[in-house]
Amino acid sequence: MKYGVSACLLGINCKYNGKNNESKELIRALENHEIVPICPECTGGLPIPRVPCERKGNQVISKEGEDKTFYFEKGAQLTLETIQKEKVDALILQSRSPSCGVLEIYDGSFSNKLIKGQGVFVQKCMEANIPCFDVKEWIKHAD
Repeated sequence: MKYGVSACLLGINCKYNGKNNESKELIRALENHEIVPICPECTGGLPIPRVPCERKGNQVISKEGEDKTFYFEKGAQLTLETIQKEKVDALILQSRSPSCGVLEIYDGSFSNKLIKGQGVFVQKCMEANIPCFDVKEWIKHAD
């Protein structure tokens, strides 16, 4: 299988704070698979590091109150086109992200409150019938 994987999970420093969410367990589990690293936020033109953002309805707002929806939408569309061109079978994505959250995201209040929902990129992928897995759930079932 060929997987699109959140680049931060592969140890690439592309998170909002300039760090990563490297998952050695995931990397080991994907050893015999083809991987396409993705970061819709970077693809959309957001810098590293960047002000944290959260999804609030159909908008993505920075902690400073700026509307960053354009960058998230642009990154989601361009990344979707990439994974379609690459013929990716499924996506393994970082939890809680305003782009890549599969099961839940932060509620937009910047108070660490999680709600059920998807990031902008995941929503586009689901509309295109591309299977999306939260990293924690995928690892649990990969054994």
